[in-house]
Amino acid sequence: MQELIHEHSTHVRTPEGERFIARTYGEPDDSGLWHGWLDFESLTRPGVRLQTDRETTQPNRAALEYWAEGLEPLYFEGAFERARVLVRNE
Repeated sequence: MQELIHEHSTHVRTPEGERFIARTYGEPDDSGLWHGWLDFESLTRPGVRLQTDRETTQPNRAALEYWAEGLEPLYFEGAFERARVLVRNE
């Protein structure tokens, strides 16, 4: 079951000015490894969310938390674009 790992203070803005808040989610697999991805929720359009595919695999939840806490603003921009590509390709 997916769990919220970290809510980031960095917001991502589209060229049109729409703001999204970034959150890291994760869940363990059957072997105990934790898979993490990013979720972007619009602050201006309720219910609009974008999600990346898996961004990382870590040995445990604590390692996933550490990974999430170390993400820089530039990383969110790239992850947001990856999430947008997924939506366009659906």
